[in-house]
Amino acid sequence: MSSQKQEVVKRITVPDIIARKGGEPIVVLTAYDAPTAEILDPHCDVLLVGDSVGMAVHGMTSTVGVTLEMMILHGQAVMRGSRRTLVVIDMPFGSYEAGVEQAYANAVRILKETGAQAVKVESGPEAPATIAYLVRRGVPVMGHVGLLPQSINIDGSFRAKGREASEHARILQSAHDTADAGAFAVVIEGVAEPLAREITAAITKPTIGIGASAACDGQVLVTPDMLGLFDWTPKFVRKYADLRGEIGRAVETYAADVKARRFPAEVETYFSRKPALP
Repeated sequence: MSSQKQEVVKRITVPDIIARKGGEPIVVLTAYDAPTAEILDPHCDVLLVGDSVGMAVHGMTSTVGVTLEMMILHGQAVMRGSRRTLVVIDMPFGSYEAGVEQAYANAVRILKETGAQAVKVESGPEAPATIAYLVRRGVPVMGHVGLLPQSINIDGSFRAKGREASEHARILQSAHDTADAGAFAVVIEGVAEPLAREITAAITKPTIGIGASAACDGQVLVTPDMLGLFDWTPKFVRKYADLRGEIGRAVETYAADVKARRFPAEVETYFSRKPALP
């Protein structure tokens, strides 16, 4: 056994995030695998294992086809790769809408099988009752208002919300209901700045914006989007790298080296050991 003690790193907790309301902005990114989680971990407060994995990793056209098993698998990987961040896992479409008992059973399964600290649900009309039921039974919940990707088949497109006065009151009320039900934080997605600012000022829990302006208490982006892995990204994404270009150039060079027999070179090749002298 090594005489050196491994440094113990305490994970950020749900109360830690709640305490950040109105303070230092909360840094959140999505993560779907262990190596990426390990890279993101020192810089983030929360890693969200989002159902965006369906589109960002599995090539789906929406999040609707994501399964509970997929979320658990990716959640396990992120927990292996992270040490200090609060890890939140999305409850996918169909895993919590049928009733509070279904939601509780699936949320408990996520937490038990991954070791993550919280789940996230999209805050439709029935969500506040579900959130309250889960929280009373020891399941921390992050809410999600505004643009709801799991409702794509009803909305018809990923359209920004809150630009029209007719939507304003409904989204504001949804945020109030979500926070009052016990959600420890509320993601605001694709919402006009004045409404995002009003929600952030009106509720006592931290808001995490994605396409909802700098008025929120924190920000989240889909990591492959901000790293530039896709040609197209939404208006609200800032690309902090061009990994698509970097990867393309690296693979092009590799392919050229293979075809020219420059790879593998001698330094990358194993040779037989010389027989020992008598």
